[in-house]
Amino acid sequence: MTATWRWSVRIFSLVALLAAWQYASQSKAHFSFLTFAFTPAPTQVFDSLLELSHSGKLLSHVEASLARVLAGYALASLFGIALGGLVARRPFFEDALLTPLELLRPIPAVAWIPLAILMFPSSEASMVFITFMGALFPILLNTIHGVRDIDARLIASARSLGAGSVTVVVEVVLPGALPSIFTGLAIGMGTSWFCLVTAEMISGQFGIGYFTWESYTLQNYPDIVAGMAIIGVLGFLSSAIVRRIGCALTPWRGESQ
Repeated sequence: MTATWRWSVRIFSLVALLAAWQYASQSKAHFSFLTFAFTPAPTQVFDSLLELSHSGKLLSHVEASLARVLAGYALASLFGIALGGLVARRPFFEDALLTPLELLRPIPAVAWIPLAILMFPSSEASMVFITFMGALFPILLNTIHGVRDIDARLIASARSLGAGSVTVVVEVVLPGALPSIFTGLAIGMGTSWFCLVTAEMISGQFGIGYFTWESYTLQNYPDIVAGMAIIGVLGFLSSAIVRRIGCALTPWRGESQ
């Protein structure tokens, strides 16, 4: 299957979804469990996006959200990869850290918000913390699995050739675990956006999540969907950038078109 054909299918599926949405909204389609009577159509959402871009409000919200996501995500990447490598390769750190981390992992982002507000002196710091918590666990767990899945014979071979601990980590463990690490980084980017939006809805004054929630309280329905669309596009693009970087650093895996 050629890359052109695959991209054609992807674009067609998106156009078909928008067309079905437009029809359902215009006809006010109603099902027993679902109604489009009050759902704004894609054309209304597009008009809302144009108005936002011309007003200048959109840029300030996007900048605020991007800054929070990048800060929390960078910290989560640093801690997740470092802790994952230690847990995977050192039994002491596995015994000391993995159980507490596994107990924290199921806690949803919204449950952290009251505690984050109490722990941090500013709302900005609390929102960055929630973004950090959302991205941490996918990165951590994928790093652990990636390091553990490395063939032990590769490490033994490197040691038999005189490689020290640092050389083994840099030239064997890290390259071998990179595909799994970048899978966690891509997933973590998506979850960081999800968690940030949740935090902004409650604690923020600027940001896409705050804008979406504010639009809901004002009953401005096209702006609600516009905010959702912006979140989706930003999350998609940022995850795609992470995947592209991963493909560039792991060329032996090949690249999916």
